[in-house]
Amino acid sequence: MRTRFAVTKVSALIALTLAIAVAVGSGSAQAQAVGDAKRGEDAYARLCAGCHAIDENRIGPKHRGVVGRRVGSVDGFNYSDALKRSKLTWDAALLDRWLADPEVAIPGQRMGFRVNAPENRNEIIIYLLKQVAKN
Repeated sequence: MRTRFAVTKVSALIALTLAIAVAVGSGSAQAQAVGDAKRGEDAYARLCAGCHAIDENRIGPKHRGVVGRRVGSVDGFNYSDALKRSKLTWDAALLDRWLADPEVAIPGQRMGFRVNAPENRNEIIIYLLKQVAKN
């Protein structure tokens, strides 16, 4: 119970950080978001790129446009039944829960990897949000 509360608290903090960066859109919050996006790109390369790419399906589905996309909906990717049945849409909070523990986020999925450090998750999520803007 204590762990679930901590994850929820971290998810709320990440969502708040992202909301502030988007809402402000200039000044120091924007500078921080740009810095986080660069660190996020580095974290993505280190932690995600072994299975994922931004623009092509690999072992995992492509990530361009992931934020706002229905879970399990990339054409040409063979998802688990759990993800195909999901009615969820990727947003910052769901990505944080997913990266922290995919099996807790969507039981029955096939991703066997976690991003344990909240700061790495936050930076990866900011990087993925910036990829949406580049569509």
